[in-house]
Amino acid sequence: MMPASRSANAVAAARNLLIALAFVVAVAPAQASIATAPGIDTEARNEAIVREAFGGWATGGGNVFDLLSPDVRWTIHGSGPVADTYNGVEDFVQRGSVPLVSRLATPLTPEVHHIWAVEDRVIVRFDASATTTSGAPYNNQFVWIWRMEEGSVVEAEAFLDLVAYQEVVDNNEPREQ
Repeated sequence: MMPASRSANAVAAARNLLIALAFVVAVAPAQASIATAPGIDTEARNEAIVREAFGGWATGGGNVFDLLSPDVRWTIHGSGPVADTYNGVEDFVQRGSVPLVSRLATPLTPEVHHIWAVEDRVIVRFDASATTTSGAPYNNQFVWIWRMEEGSVVEAEAFLDLVAYQEVVDNNEPREQ
């Protein structure tokens, strides 16, 4: 027979294990839907939405730009041909994204360093890399600041190395569509 203190410890350990297991079973399937869970504050919800989108982008299973509101206002800060404010997804994609992405032979792959959420803003610090159509590497560092409403990005500010961006555009032929 086990002494009472060892028996109580074993029962407590088993109870804690069951509680932990119940938590994992209950929470694990819900993690994918944390963005829509009631009772989750705006910061946590927005951070979860953005983390999920970047995770999908990094593994090739998603497009982070799906988070953009159709009428998003996207500003690329700096100087150079691509630095501008774009009004709407179509404007941003055609004038801000396609000039670069059409000159990449491989998908742009992000490596997220930090995601911060404060009120309705989400700040993402990441690096991204790809191979250009000429076979050269493309590497850049980014900071995106997003203002979100109901899970969509309605305003965006982007900071990146515009010289690296422009070198790809100037020195690589676009892929055939």
